[in-house]
Amino acid sequence: MNDTATARPTDDQWRIVLLEDDERLRGFFEQSIRQHPALELCASFNRLRDAQAWLEEHPVDLLLTDLALPDGHGLELIYRLRKMQPNCETLVISVLGDEDTVLACVEAGAVGYIHKDTQPDDMGQIIVDVKRGASPISPMLARKLLQRLRQADSADSPSTPPAASVEAVKLTARESDVLRLIARGYTYAEIGEMEGISKHTVQMHIKNLYGKLAVNSRGQAVYQAGLMGLVGPPGS
Repeated sequence: MNDTATARPTDDQWRIVLLEDDERLRGFFEQSIRQHPALELCASFNRLRDAQAWLEEHPVDLLLTDLALPDGHGLELIYRLRKMQPNCETLVISVLGDEDTVLACVEAGAVGYIHKDTQPDDMGQIIVDVKRGASPISPMLARKLLQRLRQADSADSPSTPPAASVEAVKLTARESDVLRLIARGYTYAEIGEMEGISKHTVQMHIKNLYGKLAVNSRGQAVYQAGLMGLVGPPGS
């Protein structure tokens, strides 16, 4: 089953939406959420486009989301959700653990980031803690971010590059295609095969994209492109 929905929560419950494509983990998270009386699992999805369509019609309190999804990158939904539902919190749980991706998610609006290798036994309790004001982050990710901030401070430079303006960014047709595929989570090799170009050429286009968007990672590129309207909705 691709998605589930439950009965309307009571006024004192936090309404939760889950987005996770791994069936085993999805079931574990669903059970963990349902066992807490302060939480109500309103819907559960395994595809980005389905979650986004549902969220456009239903207000919730928290989105628990993976990032690497079959039809795109969860970061797309995080920044879109901030516009659709400004009062909704986002908690990320992902196998991706690089600093750039974590920072991009935080900048997009995530209140916490849990690495799947260190996922807690009780995800429901983690969400309850967020409801009480906590911002959970896996210890190893916290250490990486602290190191990143220290390096930025020592260099007297911001931890992320300045954003490019919409007017300054003019992408070629090929760069737009590559950007769209990056946002959907495809690897360089897969993009090359789909576009009929070599992996080296894909890397060249991505390098040009990073320069035009003033970013230095895939996560930042997806986030910045989304803010600028350069990446369409999932499935477009």
